[in-house]
Amino acid sequence: MKKRLFVLILTLATINAFAWEREFIWPNGKMPDSQVQQVATMTDEQYQPDFNPDTHRKPYLEWFDAPAPEVRNGGCMILISGGGYETCCDIHYIKKWREAYTALGFQCVNLVYRTPRPEGLPVYQSAWEDGQRAVRMVRSEARKRGYDPEKIGAIGMSAGSHMLLLLATSSQTPAYEKIDKIDKYSCHLNWAIANAPAYVTTDGEEGIPAIFQGYGPDVKLSEIFKFDSKTCPISLHHGGADIYSPNGSTLIYSKLHEMGIPTELHLYPNKPHMELGTERGFEFLRQLGILGPVEPEVALMDRFASDSARADYIKEPVWPEGKTPFFQDFQKEPYIEWHFPKTLKTKAIQIIYSGGSYMDNWPDSYEAAPARRYLNEMGMTVVTLRYRVPRPEGMSKHVTAWQDLQRTIRIVRSRAASYGLDPNQIGIMGCSAGGHLTLMGVASSLQQSYLPIDEIDNLSCSVQWGVGIYPAYVLTDDDEEGYNTRKGLGDDVTFHPEFNFDTATCPMFLIHGDADDVSSIISVRIWEKMRAMGIQSELHTLALRDHGFQKTASPGTGSYNFLDRIAEWLQTIVKFDD
Repeated sequence: MKKRLFVLILTLATINAFAWEREFIWPNGKMPDSQVQQVATMTDEQYQPDFNPDTHRKPYLEWFDAPAPEVRNGGCMILISGGGYETCCDIHYIKKWREAYTALGFQCVNLVYRTPRPEGLPVYQSAWEDGQRAVRMVRSEARKRGYDPEKIGAIGMSAGSHMLLLLATSSQTPAYEKIDKIDKYSCHLNWAIANAPAYVTTDGEEGIPAIFQGYGPDVKLSEIFKFDSKTCPISLHHGGADIYSPNGSTLIYSKLHEMGIPTELHLYPNKPHMELGTERGFEFLRQLGILGPVEPEVALMDRFASDSARADYIKEPVWPEGKTPFFQDFQKEPYIEWHFPKTLKTKAIQIIYSGGSYMDNWPDSYEAAPARRYLNEMGMTVVTLRYRVPRPEGMSKHVTAWQDLQRTIRIVRSRAASYGLDPNQIGIMGCSAGGHLTLMGVASSLQQSYLPIDEIDNLSCSVQWGVGIYPAYVLTDDDEEGYNTRKGLGDDVTFHPEFNFDTATCPMFLIHGDADDVSSIISVRIWEKMRAMGIQSELHTLALRDHGFQKTASPGTGSYNFLDRIAEWLQTIVKFDD
């Protein structure tokens, strides 16, 4: 008997450990737009054989265990499942988010809203009503549950992200008539993390995959998003191959950027409809100070101060003596440097150069040396380029640098096999003006920049990938300093004519500070253009970060970890040995 009693107590304790508190959102008889076919339940309950829909009509908040006292950050995270507004199906994501964000110190709560789609109303209407009411309830209970009423955010997926964007951008538009004292509380969010938001563009706003994939003269951002005065910072995460177009996320980002609201955009090549970049969401919250005070910034050059991973080093001129095209004697002589790793793990080659407004450039600066050392440590051969500066007279500022880059690519291709490397696995990387030069090398390699001078110039100067770090001088609203006078926005703002986007255009990795006066919209427009061409690239913008975001950065933020992102992407492009 005692043994059976012990087993019963143990069983009840186990059940209770996972029986979180459920709190109904609406008072009895007060739920707006009630429809008899709708239920409020996660699909793990809904699809049980004994499920009774009549006992699951009311949307609710599911309050999870509070975080441990030593990690509490005073915030609350609302978790919102997707499911096409037909179900709340993201059991896996809710569990993943609960565990991750509780460990970060958030009180987590799951919003279980009404599905399937209401009849005779917009597909999102009843869910939006539930969402606004839920945020008000969460805010009303802040003191009781131990978090700051102005530190409430949300994370969602798919249709859940669509609803989250409504909450984040349109809280001043009431979704329902007020019914009681709870509705005196504001329903705005303080931040949001939107994974693969669906139905954002007008070609999919009726609750379908984007018919035109978010492209076309008649496709715009859905007008249901009001972008009012309470619109909050948002981190947007989307796959480049999502049938719910990632252009929805680029349009949301562009609008928030225009408003000056700190925002991040993370776009992943060839990824379908799924959650992506969980760690990027953590970095976003850390950079905004939501996880606590931002740690002191650390200099990138201090972190990568040594060439200890380099074995051999070779320096050589870009041009034979007397053969430099458009030679101007006031310009510095261009040269390249080969940096071979101690342990070679790939036959691919990365060419790197810095920016400097085409007035100077420094192969040993923070824009080039740390990446060189990082990639050497990975086992990759790096070639650094010192291109001609300052700007040439009588021609566009980039022309002589472009000639130097094309010649460098050909030299590297001509030497590769003799060093045991692959002449058909060459990438280029540059910052600022160097990012402009990278886009030239990526998008216009079929256009010759000088007449051939020897056999090397019979080789192709096309590359297989490019890395553009806050590229400058790309859009037509820039000035001589590279600053975008209209933030890169406007239908009449286009690419400068030196970018051909020819048939040899290759994928790019783009990363840009969201607060950069050399607008991050540059990188967004490059990404959009390449996707329209069928080229899948990767993009990250970094909230609150300016030009040269990586020079000093706080640990745990995207600016600190940017080389890891480049390395992860490179490993999808080229083969590394284990």
